Amino acid sequence: MKRFSPLAISLTLASVAPSAVRAEEIGDAGTLPTINVTAEDARTDVYRARSSSIAGFGEMPLLDTPASVSVVTEAQLKDQQARLLSDVIKNDASIGENYAPVGYYENISVRGFPLDLASGYRIDGLSVVGEQNIALENKEQVEIIKGLSGLQGGVVNAGGLVNYVTKRPADVRSVTLGTDSNGSRYVATDLGVLFGEQKQFGLRVNAAHEDINSYVDYSNGYRDFASVAAAWDISSKARLQFNIEYQKKSQKSVAGYQLLGGTTVPSNVSPTAMLTPQSWAQPVRIDSLNFNTRFDLEFNADWRGHVVAGRSRAVIDDYLAFPYGSNFATVFSPTFAANGDYDVYDYRSPDDTRRNDEAQAVLQGKFNTGAIKHDLTAGLSMSRRVIDKSDGISSWVGSDNIYNPVPLAFPASGAGIPASYRNLDSRQQAIFFTDRLQFNDRWQVLAGGRQVWLKEQTYDPAGAVTRDTSRSLFLPQAALIFKLQQNMSLYGSYAETLTMGTSAAFWQSNYPTILPPSVARQLEAGFKYDWNKDLGFTAAVFRMKKAYEYPKPDAAGTSFAYIQQGTQTHRGIELGANGNVTRQLRLAASVAFIQARADDTGTPAYDGKQAINVPRMRSAVYADYAVAALPGFNLLGSWLYSGSKVATRDGSAAVPAYHIFNAGLRYQTRMGGHPTTMRLTVDNVFDKRYWKDTGESLGDSYLHLGAPRLARLSVQYDF
Repeated sequence: MKRFSPLAISLTLASVAPSAVRAEEIGDAGTLPTINVTAEDARTDVYRARSSSIAGFGEMPLLDTPASVSVVTEAQLKDQQARLLSDVIKNDASIGENYAPVGYYENISVRGFPLDLASGYRIDGLSVVGEQNIALENKEQVEIIKGLSGLQGGVVNAGGLVNYVTKRPADVRSVTLGTDSNGSRYVATDLGVLFGEQKQFGLRVNAAHEDINSYVDYSNGYRDFASVAAAWDISSKARLQFNIEYQKKSQKSVAGYQLLGGTTVPSNVSPTAMLTPQSWAQPVRIDSLNFNTRFDLEFNADWRGHVVAGRSRAVIDDYLAFPYGSNFATVFSPTFAANGDYDVYDYRSPDDTRRNDEAQAVLQGKFNTGAIKHDLTAGLSMSRRVIDKSDGISSWVGSDNIYNPVPLAFPASGAGIPASYRNLDSRQQAIFFTDRLQFNDRWQVLAGGRQVWLKEQTYDPAGAVTRDTSRSLFLPQAALIFKLQQNMSLYGSYAETLTMGTSAAFWQSNYPTILPPSVARQLEAGFKYDWNKDLGFTAAVFRMKKAYEYPKPDAAGTSFAYIQQGTQTHRGIELGANGNVTRQLRLAASVAFIQARADDTGTPAYDGKQAINVPRMRSAVYADYAVAALPGFNLLGSWLYSGSKVATRDGSAAVPAYHIFNAGLRYQTRMGGHPTTMRLTVDNVFDKRYWKDTGESLGDSYLHLGAPRLARLSVQYDF
């Protein structure tokens, strides 16, 4: 068990100051955002966001955004006691986990497509390394654009983007203490101040320490986090902002299961069991640093601009005993054996360093051409991603069985780790623009695009170039918006994006081939209706297409070549409701129906089958009920449903559907004259056993069990 860090304890003891308040940045088209400090009205729907910046290059009301955007607010993050992205996304039916092991960095899928770890995750609009677990303590909200986002991100996978919005400086003081039914310990502080004669300077510090007692045996760990946000209103027309955050996490990762004999889902296995917990295995350590700075300038009432630049860096040290495949000593198979046998590997990949750098210059303005109003955004972007790591080692040390009650012990291989080298250097340059043309109060057209120049090279350990990719492409995006009335809009949109090809696994005949980039396309139509100021409804239908990538079997089914052939098409319907149903009841509900199939693959057994890890139906309901007889007391609850998910490309194996029920309460009171909030949540109330995902990683498929029942308790004290 790790002790509380001195940094976290000192910040906790120092956090005694005036009462906590909530800060919001608001602005209009002609002025820089200003900071308003207000007391929070308990009746305000703090779960429902009214606007987002992720779908364009400026803050835009969601009602006028021709895209499906999910926004999780700070209030909901706190009430769910969210620590990981998998906690954030669980109340949106279109979003699921895709290879998210305990103790490792997570990835998700949106509308059935996994996000791109290189460019699918962002902080304040700039790309960050996806191979990290981004901390939530300093985040104001999490925005997720569902669907193609070539205009916003350029070279990015078809699923969409996740954008973390950092908290801005404000007069705030709070400390949160927490624990759970496994004995974990948590402390976090949020300290902020506005100062200067006109309050033109702002500073905010967030810090946290967490001792993680995992529900999986042998997989405890810890996490330390600290961040600083600063702002300077240089004048009424100029502002400078800066954000930096650092996190260190150390925890033993939990490998997933594989299909038995490549055809059968394991049965009678426990979510608390770790396969092959060897004594020489070490925690996965991830050190991550993210920072950005932004300068805003208002030229006049109609034109403004900003320049923003940032860097994201993650260093991963991976030393573990990894269960993978079977029959290494005879005829190797990349899946567990039919009787549950599996091979154990000494896997070591230290100093795996990934870095994203990005800078943007953006100009925004309003003008008229006759009766047509224009809202124009144009800009330049430059980004670079590099990966420096060794090839590591993956040495077979023995074999075991998933049903063995006492896992076998094996000696470490003792193999030396080769030197690190530059694996990848990927650079993008882009010019982008978007113009919102408003013809009258009812009709709008949004037209834009992104011209991308991609230059990417991969290298071998000797420094020789193994792949040199150059691509120039214009990625268009267009939408038509019709407002039946001021609180109701219909839209139709078309978008394209460039997706990078994925890599062949080591057991495939053309390893280490990386497939070429391909263009993905999307059509979407949607409906948004703010029934009243408290409750809104959304609906969307979509079709997304991209090249199909898969290991193609030979005639005998014994050799596989990783290829790009055929088309993967996802069609779906999304329905949602969010807001206050009554004065006492808040509700967020969504349902998604997705048909995800491949055609013309060259392997008839795969044509027309539902894609791996994509349920045909998924739904989520979250409720918050204020008990009138007990002021400050709220009951919380959620119900999650996922349909069956296939685990093989031919659809012969699948994990069953499941229902998960969560419950909780929030009690707001005052202690010593200061606001105090107590939160209790119980996830998986009925202790359901289920497979949470059947996702893929580096060409291989894994099955991960969902967490058993877990109770979490926290107390937030505002000074």
